[in-house]
This record gives sequence, structure tokens and C-alpha cells, in this order.
Amino acid sequence: MRIGFLGAAGEVTGSCYLVETGGCRFLVDCGMFQGGREAYRKNVDALDLPVDLRDIDFVLLTHAHIDHSGLLPRLALLGFRGPIYTTAATIDLLAVLLPDSAHIQEKEAEWQLRHRHRRGKGPAGVVPPLYTVAQAQSCLRLLQPVAYGETVAPVAGVRCRFNDAGHILGSAIVEVWVGEGRAGRKVVFSGDLGMPGRPVLQDPTPIAEADVLLVESTYGNRLHRSLAETEDEIVEAFRRTRRDQGNLVIPAFAVGRTQEILYVLADLVRRGRLAPLKVYVDSPMADAATRITYQHKALLDAETRDLMDWQAAHPDRMAVEFVADVDASKALNDVRHGAVIVSASGMCDAGRIKYHLRENLSRPECGILITGFQAAGTLGRRLVDGARLVRLFGEPVPVRAAIYTVGGLSAHADRDALLAWLGHFRKPPRTYVVHGEPAAAEAFVEAVAGRYGWPEVRAARPKKFVPL
Repeated sequence: MRIGFLGAAGEVTGSCYLVETGGCRFLVDCGMFQGGREAYRKNVDALDLPVDLRDIDFVLLTHAHIDHSGLLPRLALLGFRGPIYTTAATIDLLAVLLPDSAHIQEKEAEWQLRHRHRRGKGPAGVVPPLYTVAQAQSCLRLLQPVAYGETVAPVAGVRCRFNDAGHILGSAIVEVWVGEGRAGRKVVFSGDLGMPGRPVLQDPTPIAEADVLLVESTYGNRLHRSLAETEDEIVEAFRRTRRDQGNLVIPAFAVGRTQEILYVLADLVRRGRLAPLKVYVDSPMADAATRITYQHKALLDAETRDLMDWQAAHPDRMAVEFVADVDASKALNDVRHGAVIVSASGMCDAGRIKYHLRENLSRPECGILITGFQAAGTLGRRLVDGARLVRLFGEPVPVRAAIYTVGGLSAHADRDALLAWLGHFRKPPRTYVVHGEPAAAEAFVEAVAGRYGWPEVRAARPKKFVPL
């Protein structure tokens, strides 16, 4: 028995782990690499596995984010035909996310082709989509729902249980039992863990036992600001942008972050810390994800359900307009002041947010409110790191708008929250730290070893296989 770290080892995207046990082979996650010039080539090569894809028995999917799910259509395109087990809420979200991912890729290819044509060049050099919308939709037929707490046995000798990870709607910690008797092993995959005590979702489920543990480390070397401090920063960003008569643009992941931002803004309005608001959510995917969230209200915490009822009763104080039509989206670019625009993608590398940044980044009266993790190589990361000039659609854009970075809304647990979740385990024999940039992963290895003195804690290495 062995496990291979095919992605999210030494970085935070491309999550994918291959487990081989006896005659069984399965993947946990099959995510897309994001950010940087090498991302496309890495995605093309990602499924060049040491096994025939047709011989993979099944996939376990922790949640719907594209860095965990985005290569599933390509996996199916290249020969995989087995079931993909995940939660019902994740299945609902994937019906939106995967076709959208394909649509973005198709549109990027079309734009490149037109751009080359205008310059008198041929199609050579245009980056083709990793998969089409039709192929993404076809992949959805492989999805099989699993409820939180339910145990499933995909093949003889393997049992799995999904538990609430509190990261996004439907996200899961996955427990996997492989083999029988003394040779059997229990492997726990944390997936992405949410921050406890934050609005919208339940806290991550505590787990007590594991022979082998894989734990994420996105913020393994950092602490988040408190929610109170984050609220103060948001209020200040609104105050300054209104004073300067600009627009406030909020890049946000369509799934999870958009819904949390809407919660926080509504709560600030309800408590009188913000004046009544009109918020434009310019993302068809965020619209769909919000509707799905309402369909799974049982997964939300009690405070969120109460606030949703308050907002429905007070549309004059917190109005939200979902912008689906392309012409309506373009019309927002004509608004020169007073607009609050929430748009995807959250790392600013694709989607409608790029158009709003093009129109507002160069204006010193405007503000850009960064509310989530920005991976290395992304436009969002360059803004956070203080870039004074960026390129959008091939053209230079000066950065004159105020860049506000708030850390308290992260969907990921910070170092202390990760350590607290690990504190429920009874000294697992082996722990691998994954899903973190090198500095974060190595710092978290030291933090775990220092706090708990577990026998073997190490950062996973990309493309490496280790015995179970």
C-alpha cells in the first residue's frame, strides 16, 4: 500500500492524491493548478500517472473548489469511468463550477485566437481548453452523493466516511479505511478546513484516530485577524471609498466567499455600522451558488439562518442585485462612484472581475477589497504584494486605487485553528503536511512537532510516493 502526492505538495493548488492498496487504486481530489505561467503545462501533465486512468477504481472528492475538482472532466476525457463520491451539496455546486471552468477556458482560447488574428498571426500558439463545456457536463454523470457521517464501501477492503470540514458548502474531511486486520490502515484527508467560530457554516468535525494523516497548511505560518478587527477594516474601506466618491470592488470566490461577504455586510448594516447598502454581485456562478446555499440551509449555522430571515424582511436596508446579463455587467463600468461590486474570480485571474479591475484600478478614489488567499503567480497576489502596474487583457494598467487586504474572512483555518483541530487526534504515527506554499508547510511541520511531539511529521514532496 502506498500514497502519492500528485499535487498540492509545496503549493496550494492542484490537490490530488493517488492511493494504491492491493488491487485497488483511487484518487482523493483531482484539482486544477492555478496561477503562474506554468499552470497550463502542469495541468496538461497532471494526469500522466504511473497507472492507466482506466484502472482507477473511484475518486473521493473533498469539495467543489476548482483547485480540488477542476481536472475531473479531463480525468474522464482521458479514460476514467468510475464513480466520484462526494456530498450532495458539492454535486450541486459542481454542476455550476465545472461547466463554468470549461466556458472560461473556451473563451480564453477564443480571445487568444482573435488577438493573434488582429496581429496577422495564425492559430499556432493558442492555448486549447483542457476540456469543453460538453465534456464537463458529461463528467457530472459520474458523481455519487454521500451524506455527512455515512460510511460507504466503494470496493471490497475500502471504507470511507465524509465529515463536515466547515470550509465551503458541502466540504468534507474524508476518513478512509484500507485493508483488513493488522495490515489495515486508516488514512484521514483533512481537505481544506474552515475557521471555527466564523459565520455561515458549522465548525470542522473533530477526528480522533488515524494511522496516516494528511493535513492542509494554507495558513500554517499565520494567524488571521479577529472577526471584530476584520469588520473594522471593512467599515474603514467603505468609509474612505464613500468619502472619495469612488467604487469599492471586491474580488471574491463565487462559492463560499461571496456568501460570507454578503453575510458580513448584512450584519454590519443590521447593527448600524454601515449605512443601507446596494450590492451588485456580478457573477452568474455566485448567483447560482447562493441559490444552492439556500437549498442547503440545514448545513448553515443558526446565526446565518437568522440573518437570512432578517435580510429578507428588510430589503430596503440590504439590497443585493445579482448581475447575470452581460450588458448589465458592462453597464456597471459606467458607474463612476458609489458602486459596491462583488465579482469573481477570487484571485482576479479570470472572469468578470478583470473588467471591473480594468475600469477601477487606475482611479485613486476607488478601493479594491481583497478578502481571500491569493496564490503565488495570480493577479490578486501581485496586487497584495504592492504592484504599481499590472496587465489586463494584454494592456498595462497602473494601480492607483487603494488596496485593502482583510484576513479575517478566510475560508481556511489559520495556524492555531489547525493545531486545535489536530489536538483531537491521539498521536497519529505519520502526518504529512500538504496544501501549503513551502514556507507555510515547513513552519507548520515545526509547529505540530513542537506542540504535540508526534513521531513523524513532514511536508509532502511533489510527485513522491510513500508507503501506508
